[in-house]
Amino acid sequence: MKKKITAVLALLGLFASSAMAQEATPSAFANMDSSQLTLLIIMGVVLGVIVLLLILMIYLMSFMATVLKKDDPVLADEPSWWESFKERFVTGQVDEVGGREEKAKLMADHSYDGIHELDNFMPPWLQYVFIGTIIFAVGYFVNYSVLGIGKTGVEEYEEELRLEAIAAEERQATMLASIDETTVVFDESSAALSGGKSIFEGNCAACHATDGGGGVGPNLTDEYWIHGGSISDIFSVVKYGVVEKGMVPWEDQLSPEEIQQVSSYILTMQGTSPANPKEPQGEIYAEPSSEESESASSADSTAVATPVE
Repeated sequence: MKKKITAVLALLGLFASSAMAQEATPSAFANMDSSQLTLLIIMGVVLGVIVLLLILMIYLMSFMATVLKKDDPVLADEPSWWESFKERFVTGQVDEVGGREEKAKLMADHSYDGIHELDNFMPPWLQYVFIGTIIFAVGYFVNYSVLGIGKTGVEEYEEELRLEAIAAEERQATMLASIDETTVVFDESSAALSGGKSIFEGNCAACHATDGGGGVGPNLTDEYWIHGGSISDIFSVVKYGVVEKGMVPWEDQLSPEEIQQVSSYILTMQGTSPANPKEPQGEIYAEPSSEESESASSADSTAVATPVE
C-alpha cells in the first residue's frame, strides 16, 4: 500500500512540475500584477489541498478494504480493486485454464509448415493509447485546419517575426535617443543625409548659407574649423552651441538622432564650391592617425587613474 501511495504521489508531482514548467514562464509572471499573483497562489494551495484529500480518501478506502477482507473469508478470496483494474485495463490477463485453451486454439489456427504464429493479445492500455491518438489527431485537425482556431507553424513564425520587429524598433529608438558626443558616428546613409539637409536648410542656412559658404556663421565647406572638425566636435557645437559667438544650442529643439544627421550632412559639405564663400576662420583640421588616437586614449586613461594632489 505504501508503495502504491508513493507511486501516486510521484506521478502527481511529475504532472504538476511539468505543467508549472510549461505555464509558469518568467514572462508570464512578469505580466501579472500583485492581485493576479495572489489569486494564482491561492488556487495552487486549494488544488494541493484537494489532491491531498483525494490521496487520503484512497488510502482510507484501501485500508478499510484490507480490514474487511481479513474479517470475511469470502472477501479475502476476491481480488483487490487494484488487481481488478490491472487485470481489466493493463494486462488483460485471463484465467489460467482459459488461457491455455485460447493459446492452443491460436497455435492450431496459425500453424504453417511447422511454424507457429501467435496472434498475441494486445494489452488494453495500448488499445486505449491508440484510440486516444486517433481522437487527438481528429481534434488537432479540426482545431487547426477546419475551424482555424489554433495557429499553424507558419502563423506562429510570422507572429514571432512581428514581435521581434517591434522589439527591434524599440531598441533602435533607445539607441538613437542615447546618442551623445562620445557615441556619435558619421552616418552616410541616404536617409540620414537627406534628413540632415532638411534640418540644415530649415535651421542653419540663415547663418551659414544654404550652400554652407557662411554668413554670420563661418564657412563650413573649407578645411578650417574653429572648434574642431570631427563628427564629435560638430555634434558638440550643434548640441551645446557657442553662446558667446552667437551659436545657439539645439539640444532642446533637435533630437540626438537629428543632431547626428545634420552633423553628418555638414561633413559632406567639405570640398564643395559655394557661391560666396566666407574667408577661412580657425585652423586646418586633420583627422588624427590611429597611433595618435591610441596615445590620446591612453593619456586620458592615465589622467583619470592618477589621483590629483
